[in-house]
Amino acid sequence: MDTDAQIGADTGAGTAVELAVEDPAGQEARALLAASDAFAMALYPAESNHLLDVETLRGAAVTFLVARAGGRAVGCGAIVRSGADWAEIKRMFVADEARGLGVGRRLLLRLEEIAAAEGIAFLRLETGIRQPTAIGLYRGAGFADIPPFGDYAPDPLSLFMEKRITAGRPT
Repeated sequence: MDTDAQIGADTGAGTAVELAVEDPAGQEARALLAASDAFAMALYPAESNHLLDVETLRGAAVTFLVARAGGRAVGCGAIVRSGADWAEIKRMFVADEARGLGVGRRLLLRLEEIAAAEGIAFLRLETGIRQPTAIGLYRGAGFADIPPFGDYAPDPLSLFMEKRITAGRPT
């Protein structure tokens, strides 16, 4: 693991969670992405799923994080730089067995820290309306609703959000 991108924290359940930049093409990362795909496909029609594939996630404009508990990959998330003053959070996912342990919150915080360190002004995301836990996480972290951005079209099943990031730290 890359020690600069690693965080060790106790989940409160006695299991430390470590976050690190990893290759999304790795076996465990691919398994998380496949589980994320299945989860999204069970909730939304194909046209409402905006999932990036592994090759896109391996691009130079992307930082892909994996959360591990007890050495096992239990969550992931990425930021995709837009080339402007914002980046998008993509592929946030926590495996069923790790939900409720704060893994998503830790992933989101680390992605915000990375964006702030790079001088990114805004983080944006798209999430589905049938994911109240994710929506609560984002709103609780200071994200606010915005209109569709980038290449997104309006979609009644999508919610678009943004958070202003201050240089050096998220606000």
